[in-house]
Amino acid sequence: MPFQRYARNEPTPTAGWLRRWPDQALDRAPVWASVDLRDGNQALAEPMDPRRKKRMFELLVATGFKDIEIGYPAASTDDFDFVRELVTKDGIPDDVTVSVFTPARPELIERTFEAIHGAERATVHLCHATACLWREVVFGMSRDEVRQMAVDGAEHMVRLAERTPGTDIRFEYSPETFNLTEPEFVLEIADLVTKIVGASPDRPMVLNLPTTVETHSPNVFADQVEWMHRNLDRRESIILSVHPHNDRGTAVASAEMALMAGADRVEGTLFGNGERTGNVCLVTLALNLFSQGVDPQLEISDIDTVREIVEDCNRLPVHPRHPYVGDLVYTAFSGTHQDAIAKGLAALSTQAEREGREVGELPWQVPYLPIDPKDVGRDYQAIIRVNSQSGKGGIAYVLKAGWGVDLPTELRRDFATVVQNTADTLGRELEPAEIWQLLQDTYRLDDSLASPSAADEHEVVAQHTAAHGVKFTQVVVTAAAPAAGEPTACFAALDADGRTVWGIGLAATAADAAHRAARSALHRAGIEGRTGTEDRADIEGGQQ
Repeated sequence: MPFQRYARNEPTPTAGWLRRWPDQALDRAPVWASVDLRDGNQALAEPMDPRRKKRMFELLVATGFKDIEIGYPAASTDDFDFVRELVTKDGIPDDVTVSVFTPARPELIERTFEAIHGAERATVHLCHATACLWREVVFGMSRDEVRQMAVDGAEHMVRLAERTPGTDIRFEYSPETFNLTEPEFVLEIADLVTKIVGASPDRPMVLNLPTTVETHSPNVFADQVEWMHRNLDRRESIILSVHPHNDRGTAVASAEMALMAGADRVEGTLFGNGERTGNVCLVTLALNLFSQGVDPQLEISDIDTVREIVEDCNRLPVHPRHPYVGDLVYTAFSGTHQDAIAKGLAALSTQAEREGREVGELPWQVPYLPIDPKDVGRDYQAIIRVNSQSGKGGIAYVLKAGWGVDLPTELRRDFATVVQNTADTLGRELEPAEIWQLLQDTYRLDDSLASPSAADEHEVVAQHTAAHGVKFTQVVVTAAAPAAGEPTACFAALDADGRTVWGIGLAATAADAAHRAARSALHRAGIEGRTGTEDRADIEGGQQ
């Protein structure tokens, strides 16, 4: 592969400074800014119609976003009309500030101001390209011309804002492809725009730094952000924002490192929809904070509902491996993983019972699961799924979680072989109900009753031992769940000529469960009343 073609010069800040961001820790949520309705919508093969736009806006509000970019009104009539509908029909909550995007062209800026006429408050977001490749190849402009474009655009916004009484207008500025622009040049332009719009601590300007195309590792972007953070003329009058894209697959890392480097705000989308490989996923970023004990300041405790709405609005599926929300992200197929998860959940349950608390009140410590699925609205049903790669621990977990039947360790090994062979033969995973049916079929569960003279499981086993001249090496009685059909389970291990054969019985009493377990084991071992002291017909009845 021609890797030499992709050697890049890193647009690193001026030498002679020492980065500080690696020593920082994320201890609070940023200002969240959704661009689903603008950047996300622009990236769709089928842009949202009014119904989908409205549904997305309502979701963003319900999720807790206070800063929502609602469109690019100069780009299309649909975008313009949607902005007007929100403004004229009082569709914007009092605690939400909407923003509208515009390139730095006078006629487009004017159209943008027309769209927000009558709004109580709004942010006008000015954007134009500053990077060398864009200004020289795409636009054929010099640095002086790019600088003048920023000045003219900012001045025009200020004039129009002064002519828009009754609307509290704030400003945002994005030097597009910031990450590929010479640091000193982008700093110069940012300082000019900040001064022109009159940014102050009580009326700050959003300075948004986009990795419009992600081309370097996240640490390079963090250096660029920190250098800007430390060198801006009016830093106290700026909300420093980042807008990472995901071309290298590291948008979340770029955002996290940028926050460590001094950024205050992050622009992105739900589940990362955006041009090419997408924008930074704000859900992942928020739940990363959550998983570290930081309040994400977003309401995403019902993650499946959020996903359903986003998939409807974008007409794009969320990948089954997408962090936190994908169908498979809390699922283990591997036997070693399943065993660790099952033991972790059991340890939490034991601790909760010992302390008289709910599991949800305890610190979460379960191998392979960074958060409790229940905290985002999932249950434990799909945590462990069974295929030919699964082990005894995972299979045992499925039976206990679904039917309350807790197999002894040796029996787990015995049944795991059956399950794995079946999955291999079928060439697919087994559903929990199939595993439950396989258990019943394999161990010949029956419904016969113990002799009335047998008071408990010990007497039952003694009767079978005497009747057949066999040795039961283990008899384990446990509680079962109503889902198993009976409240008591018994597991009996029979020594059949040096081979251990297990039987299972489920019944209302320990005696009946032990009787059924013994019959199960005897039948599986091929023993049918060899001493003649047991009713042969009763034994054969259990075979039918």
